[in-house]
Amino acid sequence: MTTTFYLINLDGSDLRLKQSTERLMEQGITFERIPAVLGVALSEEERDKNYSHKLNEKQYYYPLSPAQIGCYMSHRKAWQKIADGDEAFGVVLEDDFILPGDLNKAVETIKGLEFDWDVIKLAAYANRERPVEFKHKINDHFDIVVHKKPMSGGAATAITKEAARQLLASTTPFGRPCDTDIQHFWERGVEVLSLMPYPVSQDMRYESTIETKSHKKDKKPVKRLFQQISQHWLNSKAVKEQVKKLQQQLRSH
Repeated sequence: MTTTFYLINLDGSDLRLKQSTERLMEQGITFERIPAVLGVALSEEERDKNYSHKLNEKQYYYPLSPAQIGCYMSHRKAWQKIADGDEAFGVVLEDDFILPGDLNKAVETIKGLEFDWDVIKLAAYANRERPVEFKHKINDHFDIVVHKKPMSGGAATAITKEAARQLLASTTPFGRPCDTDIQHFWERGVEVLSLMPYPVSQDMRYESTIETKSHKKDKKPVKRLFQQISQHWLNSKAVKEQVKKLQQQLRSH
C-alpha cells in the first residue's frame, strides 16, 4: 500500500523547495509538489468563492489576511488530491519542516493501525507542547495521542481519503485559519490524533509569511477570549467522546 507525500510550496520559493527535497531524499521519500496559492494574487471573485467574511465575523476574532486565505486554499488543493486519489491516506507537508525522526517509520506505523482514524498530526505548530488527554503505545517507536485540544499547525499531517472529502465538504466556504478549523474537529466531522514523538518539526529559521504588523492590529483580544471560553466546553466534551470511542476500538483488537 503506497502513500503519497504532498508538499505545499509557493512558486518562486526555490530555496524552500530545494531544502525540502533534500531532507525528504535523505529518507528516500519522493513527493508531489502542490503549487501554493498566493493570497495577494487572488481576484475578489476567487477569494469570495472560498472565504466568507460573514462566517469569519461569526467564528473568529480578526479577518484573515490574504496569506492565510492562500494557505487555507493551498491545503484544500492537497485535500482534493487525497480525496480524488486511490490511496487510503496521504501526508501533507508545508515546506518549512525538518525531519528529526523517521518519517517512513511513522507512515508504516500508521498503515498498521488497527482502528479507524481521520487526521493524524505529525508535527506541532512552532514545535510547541500541549496537555495530553490520552496516550496509547503503538510500538517501540510511537504513541498515539489525543491532546486536550488538538495540536495546531499544518507542517505535517496524515489525512485519510474519507476525512479529506469531509474536510472539503465542511469548509466550503471557510472563515477561520486552516489549522484552527481542524481544531474545531466536532464541527468538521473528523477526529484529530497525534503520532508522537513527532517525526517532523517546523524549521523556525524561516520567517512566517502569514503574520504582518498591520494584520496584528485587526485582532480583538476580548472577542478571542469570549470565543475560547464558549468553545472550551464543546472541545472538552468532543475530546472525551473521542477518547471513549478510541479506547473501545483498542480493546476490540
